[in-house]
Amino acid sequence: MDIPALITVKPWSSCLLLGVLFIFAFVASLSHAEIQFHEFVIEAKPVKRLCRTHNTVTVNGEFPGPTLLVRDGDTLIITTINRAQYNITLHWHGVSLKGNPWADGPEYVTQCPIQPGRSYTYQFTIEDQEGTLWWHAHSRWIRATVYGAIIIYPRFGSSYPFPVPNREIPILLGEWWDKNPMDVLMQAIFTGAAPNVSDAFTINGQPGDLYRCSRRETVRFQVEAGETVLLRIINAAMNQELFFGVANHKLTVVGVDTSYTKAFSTSVIMIAPGQTTNVLLTADQPPARYYMAARAYNSANVAFDNTTTTAILAYKSAPCNAKNGGSNSSAPVFPTLPGFNDTATATAYTAQIRSLHEVKVPTAIDEDLFFTVGLGLINCSNPNSPRCQGPNGTRFAASINNVSFEFPTGNSLMQAYFQDQPGVFTTDFPPVPPIKFDYTGNVSRVLWQPLKGTKLYKLKFGSSVQLVWQDTSIVTVEDHPMHLHGHEFYVVGSGFGNFNPSTDTPKFNLIDPPRRNTIGMPPGGWVAIRFVANNPGIWFMHCHLDSHLTWGLAMAFLVENGDKELQTVQSPPLDLPPC
Repeated sequence: MDIPALITVKPWSSCLLLGVLFIFAFVASLSHAEIQFHEFVIEAKPVKRLCRTHNTVTVNGEFPGPTLLVRDGDTLIITTINRAQYNITLHWHGVSLKGNPWADGPEYVTQCPIQPGRSYTYQFTIEDQEGTLWWHAHSRWIRATVYGAIIIYPRFGSSYPFPVPNREIPILLGEWWDKNPMDVLMQAIFTGAAPNVSDAFTINGQPGDLYRCSRRETVRFQVEAGETVLLRIINAAMNQELFFGVANHKLTVVGVDTSYTKAFSTSVIMIAPGQTTNVLLTADQPPARYYMAARAYNSANVAFDNTTTTAILAYKSAPCNAKNGGSNSSAPVFPTLPGFNDTATATAYTAQIRSLHEVKVPTAIDEDLFFTVGLGLINCSNPNSPRCQGPNGTRFAASINNVSFEFPTGNSLMQAYFQDQPGVFTTDFPPVPPIKFDYTGNVSRVLWQPLKGTKLYKLKFGSSVQLVWQDTSIVTVEDHPMHLHGHEFYVVGSGFGNFNPSTDTPKFNLIDPPRRNTIGMPPGGWVAIRFVANNPGIWFMHCHLDSHLTWGLAMAFLVENGDKELQTVQSPPLDLPPC
């Protein structure tokens, strides 16, 4: 069996719908987990969008990149060959990678990047996970075009906890700049100002009908009347949370990340960068064409891309001149999406997400952490400098507990730790803010400038952790989507304003909270998570708005080895890239 040919497909290809079903049926005929081999060639290829052709970094010539179709228990061996002009790493977002931080991918955290002309083989096993995840570059802004879906089917003998859908459709939401994204990043780094917003959002790499020169390539999904479709929705956008809906159709949420949820019906979802959501859609409307669309949910007082991306859900039985929604026009029906600043809808939607069954949430807490999260400004000695074009002649920054993360350059954190190399990082990351203040009130400008550093927080293997992320009003409040590598966590509570442990903790959901790998906090509010630090190694935690990551909104946990063999970090692979 030619495994790479079977599971490497274009997410937007017209053949995908039949291909997914064929592969699922074929794999279901086997009786054991597989070892799958892939080759990812990263190189620039001409890609035309918005009337212009750009030399765009792709994987195997595809944008978005290949979809990985796997089953819980499968092992993946992915040889990554860098033929682009930039350093590159790949991250398998949400994959647990037990004892194997060497496959995690964030540059200068768990590995040095793969340099142009070099290669590295990522090897890892899917363990006790099923659902929708994704992979993406984790080096600067390369992930703007280097990403793809990971679809994890249940183990043999298991099935979905809902009726098997007639077909499945991956929906990858992204952002597109009408220029080289790396140039956008480098300009922002030079000036200290916010990066230019994107020129378009995309669905499976295409902007859709509402953008110039895009109508012909708009993604179209054909469905039979009466059938049920599983949409696997991924927000791969760089800097924007998104509202998503399908005209005249209800969406039944049945899973997030790698966790099944209690089913609930909604007309719109809000999905943050890094998150995935599985929804069932039944084609129960009059045969016609209907838009699926996504546009920004913008919770901060900042500039954003206010355009709308579309794809078309087309009933096969719809006549070419079908009337849609009582109109004589043959244009697809458009969904009703919330306003860009509709925090009430976003919050109400997120509050409905619950685990399918009662779960085992840590209750005896060993580490009680409180992390303030937000933006900041670095004062410049020469505010008129071209390098100080942030507000009032400053440079933008971001931090956790007033520490703005700095990436090392001479070695990765994980390699330095494994080699016992001093001077690369310290383990004195503060467990609470150095100074207590009214986090969501009128914050003194004295507290707006963070300190830079490469600080880790050390956790004993097996320790139970409670972490409260607290948004701040420094510069602006915002719903920061926070992603923790190497672990999944339970979201036990959230609210607006400042977290109050005396009154908020008793309200925590310790029965059926959702399990996630990425979660946002209400703008001007807080969110509480709990997890067990049962994966040894160094694991990055950061905001999945990449402009904020660039400004330093990140830190890392160092989870110490346990006492048993399977509780220790495995040795690094021989081809681990050097710095």
